[in-house]
Amino acid sequence: MFLWGHMTAPMKMKAGFSRKNAEAILMIIYMCLFGGYQLTELQICNLCNGRVENRTATGKFCSAAAGLIDGRCCLQRKENASDTDYVIGLDLSNCSLNHVDNLQEASTAAMLDLSMNPLTSLDDLLFHGFIQLGNLILPSNLVCPGGNASWEKVEVKGEILLCEGQKDICNQTGHLALICPENSLCSPDGPGLFQCDCIEDFHGYKCLREGRFPIIQVFGPLGASTLLVSILLWVSQRRKAKWV
Repeated sequence: MFLWGHMTAPMKMKAGFSRKNAEAILMIIYMCLFGGYQLTELQICNLCNGRVENRTATGKFCSAAAGLIDGRCCLQRKENASDTDYVIGLDLSNCSLNHVDNLQEASTAAMLDLSMNPLTSLDDLLFHGFIQLGNLILPSNLVCPGGNASWEKVEVKGEILLCEGQKDICNQTGHLALICPENSLCSPDGPGLFQCDCIEDFHGYKCLREGRFPIIQVFGPLGASTLLVSILLWVSQRRKAKWV
């Protein structure tokens, strides 16, 4: 992935279909080796005390979406029971937050409330990957991420700022397509953010390399070494257990 330019926010280069397959393979290897050691609880849901109340905007959204309230989150259950629930709504209002560093656990959210917090600014990349975000509530002293042009409707109501209807930045103006180099396509990546994905059979810097991404050559040795290290760690733990 190559960061090569920006307009309202940074733009990224991705290797396309083959690269995505490689990332999926790595994820499968990682989950097989370490999945049993990971906590399934979403920390973002317990970032502050309390839970989503039915009378709030997030509560009403969750009820309409038939979601499951878990702390400060509204979760959507996957059809497969073995899959992890994912966040569709997040209510961090009135949490006394002075700053917010990372919201990636809620990147699937369509509704997010950060109002009634003493926030003075938000990082431009805080909402990177939030392509489903359609309703964002902020303190009135802030601005909507990506600017007003990134939203269908921007409205101040008392002490809150409403950002509604995230726009697809790739379709806003005709010249945006020229920002992505040849052999790539523009795709949204959050409010005011976009990335350039290499089309199939192209990868590398500015999508200039033609041909399939060398998955086996690149990730084969990595997967083998990860497996070897895991086995060595398991053996060493077994030995320690016998001596105890």
